[in-house]
Amino acid sequence: MGYGPQNNQMPLSASIQARLRYQHETIQELIGNLSEQQLRQRIDPAKWSAFENIAHLACYQPLFLHRIQRMLEESNPFFPRYTADSDPEFPGYVEQSLGRLLAVIKTDRQTLIDGLGGMDEATLGRTGQHARYGRFPLSKWAEFFLLHESHHLYTIFMVVQELRKNLPE
Repeated sequence: MGYGPQNNQMPLSASIQARLRYQHETIQELIGNLSEQQLRQRIDPAKWSAFENIAHLACYQPLFLHRIQRMLEESNPFFPRYTADSDPEFPGYVEQSLGRLLAVIKTDRQTLIDGLGGMDEATLGRTGQHARYGRFPLSKWAEFFLLHESHHLYTIFMVVQELRKNLPE
């Protein structure tokens, strides 16, 4: 997916660049050698399992790529708040295997890195309107995406720690 003029510089901050490139790799580090069956266990019946959080991250990346495309094609498009529980695509992600989800996350992340890496400052300045947080440029949408992902990584960490606490030694 080509987003803009290709160049060798990504005018995003070094922090955004590094997190785009590596943050998703934390998933594997967090889950370690836990089985898919273990990861699918809900610690709290009212909250997602570690696996459901991973499925959400896999499901959200294509949505974010679509939002980027709209910002490039439209003037300040409006985006409603995203809720996975009302996303018709989400149940299909939950049905996939862990290996498939991790592969999808990796592939879609590379598309995201390649797309954002080809954008100049003017392109990164294109805006989108979030239902709750208002209008902000694509560069801030990248930050928003990463912070959303880090929230779920933290949740995965907490759920995995609870799972490990209950494992026999």
